[in-house]
Amino acid sequence: CQLLELVHCISLCFVERSLSDYFATMSTFGRIYRTTTFGESHCKGVGVVIDGCPPRMSLKEADIQPQLTRRRPGQSKLTTQRKEADIVTIQSGVEYGRTLGTPISLFVHNKDHKPGDYTGMKDVPRPSHADYTYQKKYGIRAASGGGRASARETVGRVASGAIAEKWLREYFGISIVAWVSAVGPFKAPQSLETANLTRSMVDEIDDVRCPHTETANSIRKLIEKTRDSNDSLGGVVTLVCRGVPAGFGEPVFDKLEAMFAHAMLSIPATKGFEIGSGFGGTVLRGSSHNDPFVAGDVPKTLNTATNNSGGIQGGISNGQPIVIRIAFKPAATISLPQHTVDFDGHETILEAKGRHDPCVLPRAVPIVESMAALVLMDAALMQLQRKASANIYPIVGQVRPEEATPGINQRIDEESKQSDRSPLLKSVHTSAVRSDDSITAAVDEPKTLLSSTSIGPTSGSNPTESNLVDAEEVSLKFSKI
Repeated sequence: CQLLELVHCISLCFVERSLSDYFATMSTFGRIYRTTTFGESHCKGVGVVIDGCPPRMSLKEADIQPQLTRRRPGQSKLTTQRKEADIVTIQSGVEYGRTLGTPISLFVHNKDHKPGDYTGMKDVPRPSHADYTYQKKYGIRAASGGGRASARETVGRVASGAIAEKWLREYFGISIVAWVSAVGPFKAPQSLETANLTRSMVDEIDDVRCPHTETANSIRKLIEKTRDSNDSLGGVVTLVCRGVPAGFGEPVFDKLEAMFAHAMLSIPATKGFEIGSGFGGTVLRGSSHNDPFVAGDVPKTLNTATNNSGGIQGGISNGQPIVIRIAFKPAATISLPQHTVDFDGHETILEAKGRHDPCVLPRAVPIVESMAALVLMDAALMQLQRKASANIYPIVGQVRPEEATPGINQRIDEESKQSDRSPLLKSVHTSAVRSDDSITAAVDEPKTLLSSTSIGPTSGSNPTESNLVDAEEVSLKFSKI
């Protein structure tokens, strides 16, 4: 009986922990670089709290504002006429223009919110909107606007993504560019995916954000016609990420394309996702679909002659451009009369009021780019963490079965002996065993004295004595890992 009671208590602890993790991550994206957004479409403001941003990075509001400006409402006649400046303020985590490594809090005020526009819809769920599902899930919902289901929530994502993108660009030279590739029946040439487009090229042709003049003109006319008829349109955004090193992503459940799909399909109004050849690849044979390897410009690196894989193989980036397409449905809130029922099931006609996008695609472009940055930031930090922990061992192309047996793996043992990291490995191991010793000061501050026992006693030293060494020397050793 006591054993059963113990098992029951342990089970309850696991359930409680699982539930706490679940409720803590409903508005959070990422594992290491964690983005938690807050706020609703018609409250005082929206924002984000970011955990896991590397310290000492240069950061100011001007680094974040351009993407928020590209996302903001009221920027053209093709978008909602709600007027928001969306000026961001950094509230914590940054001092004198440098990140501290502590949580970064960003806030944007809602200035032009009009909750009164929605009083006539409080008893009628909008068709294909989240009104009904939120009510069933929570037993309550934000009656003014879409609440958390509104695209207003994406302000926090874009702000966090701008920071992530800055770090990815400075550390790896990664570029992330998205554009409107299709609206209704009009599609831009697929050759744009290999055209090395920049954001300025996407923005300069037209506020449609389609970098193909003829297609952009057709899309603009279609959006204007649809807006004037109080209806809405859907379409496709194409995303290309260049400069992503090979090795990002996990091999099983957290494949890089799975992380991208998770991120993109969390954006409001998204309904489809494909990478590389996507659904079009299903009609090809393997002989046509496979991407042949070719020698890269850098020794011991490979490129591919084609890119049907979309830059990802086996769930891991292969160094080629990552090409993704995201399908957006027509906006659910339209002013055309719609036959529907209220929450009690009584038939009625809904004519939605308020200010809404006739086509969400132009403003979705920076949102897609920001979610891509969040995915790559998390994947990059995970890969750097893995490489740092394994870097004390030599790289092995392939281990044969006879080499895997302890004591006879002579080739790898010899490489380890010749490696200049081996002495440090021994000292780190000694430090791990001697749990009573600790480093007395940060190793990245020069001329700081440390306890030598914290990095392992040297030959002939007395472990009981407090031998002092120069932290600069220790820091040099650690930098080799």
